[in-house]
Amino acid sequence: MNPIAISIGPIEVRWYAILILTGFIIGMFLVKKEAIRQKLDTKKIMDLCFYLILVSIIGARLYYVIFKFSEYKENIIDVFKIWEGGLAIHGGIIAGTTFSYIYCKKNKINFLKLTDIISPALILGQAIGRWGNFFNGEAFGSATTLSHLHNLHLPNFIIKGMYLYSDTDLKFAYRHPTFFYESLWCLLGFIILLIIRRNKKIKTGQITAIYFIIYGIGRFFIESLRTDSLLFLNLKVAQIISIIMVLIGIILYVIVQKKEKNNH
Repeated sequence: MNPIAISIGPIEVRWYAILILTGFIIGMFLVKKEAIRQKLDTKKIMDLCFYLILVSIIGARLYYVIFKFSEYKENIIDVFKIWEGGLAIHGGIIAGTTFSYIYCKKNKINFLKLTDIISPALILGQAIGRWGNFFNGEAFGSATTLSHLHNLHLPNFIIKGMYLYSDTDLKFAYRHPTFFYESLWCLLGFIILLIIRRNKKIKTGQITAIYFIIYGIGRFFIESLRTDSLLFLNLKVAQIISIIMVLIGIILYVIVQKKEKNNH
């Protein structure tokens, strides 16, 4: 696939940038709509969203570069070429969550209520952003067969785009479209979170907890298929973080549930 969407002279606009920006814009719209519904200070929350765009991108890029530093140490300027790919969502989540917590403390906003509002928008943004990996020819899985991809009833343009070269096996082959698997999983997670959010019995913080559980489980299994994973001591970092996310989600859900019972 051609990673460049628009080219005017020396100026190039890549699909990767367009899709990430689209995810942010749609996410901000959903956050604002829910903030209005819950009668919260939309100005403060929208200000936070604008900050989060920059903070999350920086966090996602730094996280990726730290684990791939050997590829950048000879040419540091490449660190800033984020349009070529190389954003790790876990880094964005960590940076965004940390910044949001500090922002909420300073502006006297309920942190968990805020993350409950952001979580559905975030997972939808992830579903959209993953398509940027497709156009960049990255975040794909191990080699598979053409017949297997046809059996998955994938659109032909995805199958065609999955014939890629991998540094792992040093050959061209059809690959598992893990970007697509994760995009579908995140879309399903978005729908689940919207349905759960309408349940009047749900407690503040539990939407966030369920997001951590849903995304953590999906990413753990999808990551097992990927060949370009960030590694630490020969372990896939994304799988380690995914396990931590699931554990945090379960603990948060239980704590919120018990706290509510004790209050009663």
